[in-house]
Amino acid sequence: MAKKKPNDYGTGIPLHEVEALARVLLPEIQKFFESEEGQRDFWEWKEIQQRKAGE
Repeated sequence: MAKKKPNDYGTGIPLHEVEALARVLLPEIQKFFESEEGQRDFWEWKEIQQRKAGE
């Protein structure tokens, strides 16, 4: 049986490249959202989303 090719969602980017990028970006994204600035930005974004939903 042939091995199924992973879906690249039309990007053409090989899975191993996506995984390498994720290994670099994820820790940085996590650090940002754990910081005071990241928390503040998140809550501001959340307030905006709630206002939009209430319109």
